[in-house]
Amino acid sequence: MSVLAKSQLQETFELNIGPQHPATHGVLRIKVTMDGEYVVKAEPVLGYIHRMHEKMGENRTWAKFWPNLGRLDYLSALAYNHGYAGLVERANGIEVPERAEYIRVITVELNRIQSHLLWFGAYILDLGGFTPLMYAFDEREQILDLLESVTGSRLTYCYFRFGGVYNDIDDDFIAGTRTFIKRFRPQLPMYDDLVTNNVILMNRLIDIGPISAEMCRKYGATGPVLRGSGVNFDVRKNEPYGVYPELNFDVPVYHECDSMARYKVRMDEMEQSLRIIEQALDKLPDGPVMAAKVPKTLKSAKGDYVFAVEAARGT
Repeated sequence: MSVLAKSQLQETFELNIGPQHPATHGVLRIKVTMDGEYVVKAEPVLGYIHRMHEKMGENRTWAKFWPNLGRLDYLSALAYNHGYAGLVERANGIEVPERAEYIRVITVELNRIQSHLLWFGAYILDLGGFTPLMYAFDEREQILDLLESVTGSRLTYCYFRFGGVYNDIDDDFIAGTRTFIKRFRPQLPMYDDLVTNNVILMNRLIDIGPISAEMCRKYGATGPVLRGSGVNFDVRKNEPYGVYPELNFDVPVYHECDSMARYKVRMDEMEQSLRIIEQALDKLPDGPVMAAKVPKTLKSAKGDYVFAVEAARGT
């Protein structure tokens, strides 16, 4: 080994993050090679927890698998509800009433905002800022209260049904949602002024963690990571489902491919979710929230079925 190679080797060191570490927000170990404060190599180590959802699915009926959906990602439980319901409905030819489709969109987009709010608070906390976490959790609690009023749960929802939703929304829910939008929308520019444009945040995010579009395609990255790398792909637009084709919204895309780009995608998505919810409330039709005819025994034709949804963290 050359003297230069030895010198370069001595300048780096290995750092273990996790598996029990507050920055991972889950049971994950990352073995990183550091050059000062820069990560030059990262090796993720998975498998510390496996809940065997796939195996449980082998021995349960479709209806009995509903509780599992809310536990695949407790921050995006309604998106998983939506994907599972849509898949089974497609496989069995079940038509969902229009009102139920709008309610699905409203609740899923509220779920998306609360997920992004937790991300925002935890993200800034990991960077050394405590106060934004309090603001984010205050806004998030309002959403959890709204969703609890209609679903009966605050996180692990089991609200959707094959052919519709379990419970209709009432005037109090609609009024509460509009009040939340009116209060929350002015907060987003404040977050930009105090956090996004803060020089400390910019120094820690700009040109940090570059992920190219090609790398995203190679490793199957989706969601804000993909759109932060300049790829304009959102299932709600590219492969629309439900009533999303009836709603007008933009897909935030940034081309810098760094941590700041991914940060901005998520921040912008909260405003777009507010737009979607407002339109869905305005267009909400009268009618039933469950299909008139849902077979007691679901027997789909043989074959493979796919139903993709856009959750808070991707497809």
